[in-house]
Amino acid sequence: MQLPELELSQSLEMMFEQSPLQNRLESVENEASKWLGKALAQVWYEFELQLKKVDVVAQIENKTITQDQYLSYLRNMRQQVSQGARWITRAASSMENSHVLLRNALISHAREEHQDFLMLEKDYVKVGGNIEEIQNGEMNIGSEALSSFIMSEASKQNPVGIFGATFIIEGLGSHKAALWSRCIQEALGVDKDSVSFLYYHGVADEDHYDNLVKVLSSPFITPATAIQARRIAKIVGRLYALQLEELDNV
Repeated sequence: MQLPELELSQSLEMMFEQSPLQNRLESVENEASKWLGKALAQVWYEFELQLKKVDVVAQIENKTITQDQYLSYLRNMRQQVSQGARWITRAASSMENSHVLLRNALISHAREEHQDFLMLEKDYVKVGGNIEEIQNGEMNIGSEALSSFIMSEASKQNPVGIFGATFIIEGLGSHKAALWSRCIQEALGVDKDSVSFLYYHGVADEDHYDNLVKVLSSPFITPATAIQARRIAKIVGRLYALQLEELDNV
């Protein structure tokens, strides 16, 4: 399969600077990996443009978010995050023995993240929310679409392209979580114990990205799987923004 020519909307240097991957795949020998690094830089650029249009993101970054709005954010994120380890382990179980290294990477990742939703519950209570309210909440329509799509892709045979989803989700941690945690602390006058989910991911996801680079530079990235990873990253980015647009719309 031949890789399609990329039509970049901005200079590659600028998009590499903004991308969570930066230019870390440029030095690898795998040509499909190099192409994917450029393709994902374009995806991230478009994703950030989508995020800037989302009200709650603007409220966070402008430091105008209220307590009720932050509680809404936590309540909605908890329902989607609680499903995260399920799609990661589903992807691992879909990897055949020929892909055992990827299976191992996914299992390790699920082990680290399967209790992340508990941090969201802790933050919710810390800023005045009721524990039963966040535990019994439903996924909003954007979260439903996001979780369903990723689970469907994770259920396919040897779903190497699923790491496109990891690129978006872990990229939010490495590029946005620390910023958002600081902005919320300043806006609400709370300490980092009230933003533990964002604070943790602002630190931990840098290490997760080191592991992602190893996967994306491996021989498992072929022209076909690179194209799949870009497609999944684009869809996950749009659906992730959608769940933030549809807070409390269940």
